[in-house]
Parts: sequence; C-alpha cells; structure tokens
Amino acid sequence: MSALDELYREVILEHYKSPRNRGRLVNPDVATRGHNPLCGDDVEISLDLENDVVSDIRFQGKGCSISQASASMLTEAVKGKTTAQVRNLIQTFKAMMHGEPVPRDTLGDVEALQGVRKYPVRIKCALLAWTTLEEGLDIYAKSERS
Repeated sequence: MSALDELYREVILEHYKSPRNRGRLVNPDVATRGHNPLCGDDVEISLDLENDVVSDIRFQGKGCSISQASASMLTEAVKGKTTAQVRNLIQTFKAMMHGEPVPRDTLGDVEALQGVRKYPVRIKCALLAWTTLEEGLDIYAKSERS
C-alpha cells in the first residue's frame, strides 16, 4: 500500500470512527433518505438553508465505513455553501468517483474517497450520501417553485 493510500485510509477511518455532524435536525428545510438494498447502507440527510446557504446539516444512518465516512465528509464539505455550490461539489465528487479528472484540492478531505475507485462494487457506498443530498435538493427546489 502506498503512503498516499495509507493516508486516504486513515482519513476515511477517522471520519467513520468520529463522524462529523451526526444526528437529525428538527424541522429541516430538506430531509431525505437514501438506501442501497444490495448492501444495506442507509443514510438520512437533513439540512437547514438560510438565504440559499447551507446553515446546518446532519446525517444519520448505518452501513459500511465508506458510506458513513462519505456522509461525514459531505456534511463538512457543504456547510456554508450555496445550493449552487453544493450541486457543483456533488457533480465534482461524482466525476472523481467515475475516474474523471477533477481540479486538485477542490474537495478537501473528500478526495480520500478516490481510493474507493479501485473497488468498483464500493463506489455506490461512497456515492450514497451525495446522491441522497442531490435528490433532497431537487425535491426542495420543486417545492419552492410550486
């Protein structure tokens, strides 16, 4: 294992053992749940928005270390960002997970998850929280237009 792989592994384990922003918000602006029936990973994302900026975000769920660490990293990455910036981060993360080149240092700790690409069956674990958040933002945007 290379030194970089070891560093990535340590970051993932740290987020799994000491998750950031774990919990559920009371009366959130966005609340959505994602589930991967193939492996049992489950994540619930709730967030508050103030003037289109993520003012608070929480996650809870169960599953493998990759899915839970990814959710923890996501919450840190999007807090304080506009919904447009969050959508951009989601697309950048998805591109990275599919092996597309992304600008260095655009994802911070989240870049540690790129090592998961070596195990294609685990990519869905890393993507679960991100696609769940994206679906929640889509639902919220539709309700705001109604």
